[in-house]
Amino acid sequence: MAAFSMDEYYKGISSNSYTYFGAHPVSDDDSGIMFRVYAPAAHGIDIVGEFNGWNPGYHVMNKNDKGIFELFIPDARVGQLYKFRVYQQGLGYGGFVDKSDPYAFHSELRPNTASVISRIEPQKYFHDEKWMKSRTKCYDKPLNIYEMHIGSWKKPEGKSEYDGGAQWFRYDEIADDLIKYVKENNYTHIEVMPLAEFPFDGSWGYQAAQYYSATSRYGTPEQLMMFVDKCHQNGIGVIIDFAFVHFVRDNYSLAKFDGTFLYEYPPSDVNQSEWGTYNFNVSRGEVQSFLISCAAFWLDAYHFDGIRMDAINNGIYWMGNKDRGVNDRSVEFFKKMNKTLNERFENIMLIAEDSSDYPGVTKPVEEGGLGFDYKWDMGWMNDTLEYFKIDPLFRMGSHNKINWSMAYFYYERFILPFSHDEVVHGKATIVQKMWGGDYANKFAQARTLYAYMFTHPGKKLNFMGNELGMFREWDETKPLDWFLIEEYEMHRCFHRFFRELAELTTKNPAFYEKDYEGDGFQWINADDADHNVYSYYRLTDGQKFVIVCNMSPVQRDNYRIGLKEGCTLTEVLNTDFEIYGGNGITNAEPIKSQPVQCCQWEHSADIRLAPFGTCIFAVKEDPKPKEKKTAKATTKTSKTSKKEDK
Repeated sequence: MAAFSMDEYYKGISSNSYTYFGAHPVSDDDSGIMFRVYAPAAHGIDIVGEFNGWNPGYHVMNKNDKGIFELFIPDARVGQLYKFRVYQQGLGYGGFVDKSDPYAFHSELRPNTASVISRIEPQKYFHDEKWMKSRTKCYDKPLNIYEMHIGSWKKPEGKSEYDGGAQWFRYDEIADDLIKYVKENNYTHIEVMPLAEFPFDGSWGYQAAQYYSATSRYGTPEQLMMFVDKCHQNGIGVIIDFAFVHFVRDNYSLAKFDGTFLYEYPPSDVNQSEWGTYNFNVSRGEVQSFLISCAAFWLDAYHFDGIRMDAINNGIYWMGNKDRGVNDRSVEFFKKMNKTLNERFENIMLIAEDSSDYPGVTKPVEEGGLGFDYKWDMGWMNDTLEYFKIDPLFRMGSHNKINWSMAYFYYERFILPFSHDEVVHGKATIVQKMWGGDYANKFAQARTLYAYMFTHPGKKLNFMGNELGMFREWDETKPLDWFLIEEYEMHRCFHRFFRELAELTTKNPAFYEKDYEGDGFQWINADDADHNVYSYYRLTDGQKFVIVCNMSPVQRDNYRIGLKEGCTLTEVLNTDFEIYGGNGITNAEPIKSQPVQCCQWEHSADIRLAPFGTCIFAVKEDPKPKEKKTAKATTKTSKTSKKEDK
């Protein structure tokens, strides 16, 4: 890593400003700390903390002509608490606000807000060299993401922080159990919801206050490193969620840090978001460097394999509203950040949560794009869930909600998400969203929904609890309803279905190798609205599958599908298998195609479709007819002809 450059910092291209600003030990014995903070408009700054009894005046920082305050305190030590007492512009003589360190690596547990002097030493905790060298962006590899909230996946039984116990498991405590579960259920990556320190539990971390501090709710920076290292040792990638667009307005954080709008837009611009937070002013080089360095810090210090960036559409368009126009400053910032991160870190994933139709989000910056690797397909998610809410009698008129996704799919590299946002705030859980009030029908539709999702091109993301078939919306204060798979057969069957579907689609290259290549998917029949049936191929070199989805409650015993060539179909998964909670309306024997035209295809086959059922068939093509050999022309001249020549 190159040395910190002040010139790069002001230009907005620094990716390592965390090595300069903040609180840094200067000796191996954890004593003697150099403090630096950027506050150009402040009249003065005192450091108050445990090393001086929280008394101002003992440690007055020196300000240089660049607007940087600096002070070395020989008696300060790693682990001690501190704050910056900022004498702000506009407060009058002696007016001050106590601020947390913008570059602090650790902070007090809320509601306290002091920063903690920390020494970040990843080399002591990571043993993942093999993983780091072999990881990829997974364009042609399976990518099945388990999105989770660390604090509510599981909770210590009978304990609360208010009775002296721990409300949450620590990073390192949850690691073994989580890794075992993720591997058993065929996930390739974990995506953790935001970990940058935040004041309000109910914001889930999306309204951050301390951008370099791993939240102390779940332990220390060192324990987070141990968590990520264990995941890597077990072949599991880890992605972190982050909100780079906005930050909390709490007085102790970044808001009006030196008395001016240093990190946020001024009121003359759109400085407040729809969530009541401040929008980062990314037209300032110092803010750009703060954010780029922040992203780099989490990738560097914690070895995260990628960053999912929240609310990118709110950066692309002012307030996320296309009618208000493109925010050119944010667009250029995204390009700069993504280009810088990709140059510094090998094979990281940069993922945009973007609901807009802004073009080129996943195109390289050099080709005019924003430089993200993936984009969440919010259109697919909304259309698909809306379709499954419709009474099947009327699904005919909404047939294109399902087949429309492939009309635009190859414009970006999409991830198909059923995230935490879809199971909160009265939206109902995924299973509960399914049409009707009948328990069995809801699960039958949910199985077909997920069979369609996992066989559709694109990488996959599911929020924790989706695989359990939960009917209770997610609540960050409660653990998942694990009792469902222990006590209820339907939920246990659904969990098995989820696991085996993920195994099929992560172990067979046809389902992931050509996700973003046009020859990896082909419709067989996208237009059978009369029967609410969709059929398509997933294929790669040497492997081919046929998928048929029946979105209606009608059993079809002789449903004919077209086929490209003569072949044999062997059913490898059916959502109506009895082991999944279905009725066993399946295709038990291999099915030989017939040379009978169906739609535009010269071959076809009759299959059975269960109500709300999906079949996945492995395809074995018939041997190609051997070409007839033609007699070789003779090259020898007969003796008779030779004599005649003489």
